[in-house]
Amino acid sequence: MQVPPHPQPTAAEYACRRTLNLYKTPTLEGLVTQAAAGRHLQIQVPSPTEASPSALLVRLCEDGYPGWIGLRQISALEPTTDLYHPTEMDRSAIVERLPQVIAFAEAAMAQSNVYLWGGTVGPNFDCSGLMQTAFASAGIRLPRDSYQQEAFTQPIGWDDLEPGDLVFFGTPERTTHVGLYLGEGRYLHSSGRDQGRNGIGIDSLTDLTDPVSQTYYQQRRRPGRVMVSYWPDHPTVS
Repeated sequence: MQVPPHPQPTAAEYACRRTLNLYKTPTLEGLVTQAAAGRHLQIQVPSPTEASPSALLVRLCEDGYPGWIGLRQISALEPTTDLYHPTEMDRSAIVERLPQVIAFAEAAMAQSNVYLWGGTVGPNFDCSGLMQTAFASAGIRLPRDSYQQEAFTQPIGWDDLEPGDLVFFGTPERTTHVGLYLGEGRYLHSSGRDQGRNGIGIDSLTDLTDPVSQTYYQQRRRPGRVMVSYWPDHPTVS
């Protein structure tokens, strides 16, 4: 897979001084993602019907994800001339960093945590937020949501799984969950109460005696392999 050239920045950027919560609506309802200190974002111009006197529409540079922040959070942003540029990384470079990805995810599991929809900073994560942050800890970028991560990865067979691959779950129509394959049929993921757990744990694709493993096994879609580091304009993301 060839790595296309970097996209050119089109607007001024800001760096986060501290962790920010991004919300689904301008009324700041529905956490959709988080931006850790140091992440870059751009302020967007909302449509007249979306505009809010108390919130700003922003887009994270590293994954292109949109969300709303409160005006009170402007103090957490600082303009930066050190603009974000995606890092070119091929599969061989990614393979070298996968042990770091796995180590991050296992360390996150060792902390006290619960499942948090929209969580990407920790200690509380959602499923795709944990995957995105674990890979980012090794300098590898992924898109934000599980269905985007599935579209971004190279499809592989269940018999071809290697540690560091991603495993996707959901319905025939849509991906709703993702985990990190550890080897020997095991995968690590952050799972909600509705599936039998509330936080990060390890389940199995082969030993289905545990009810959580059995539940997810019935929702299998496909595994995927991360071949390059992500940037928002990557053509394979739908």
